[in-house]
Amino acid sequence: MASIFSRIIAGEIPSYKVAEDENYYAFLDINPLTKGHTLVVPKKEVDYLFDLDDSTLSGMILFAKKVAQKLKKEIDCKRVAVVVLGLEVPHAHIHLIPIQSEEDVDFHREKLHLTPEEFQSIAAKLSR
Repeated sequence: MASIFSRIIAGEIPSYKVAEDENYYAFLDINPLTKGHTLVVPKKEVDYLFDLDDSTLSGMILFAKKVAQKLKKEIDCKRVAVVVLGLEVPHAHIHLIPIQSEEDVDFHREKLHLTPEEFQSIAAKLSR
């Protein structure tokens, strides 16, 4: 069965797309820690980030770098944190989280509750 991320990439489940190329897809996390919290995934479905072949992994990092640069430009933040957890969905992914401080990366704290319009506005800014 395809992962939820594969279904998002295929367009079966809607997402707030930020960036896409032939190998990777970036979209807003629907349970964000901060505004602009983005997930970067390879289109190739592999469960664990470090099980990706070297070419896919290095390409994913370079793709994530472009997305992070756009986040830094468009979202008021000091840095863009990079987090790899990988247990919640069996599809390799990277969290890019605009942060003001390290506390912004606490996955146990309450998530932001954004409206669809807020998500659309953020995605539109990032995908320009």
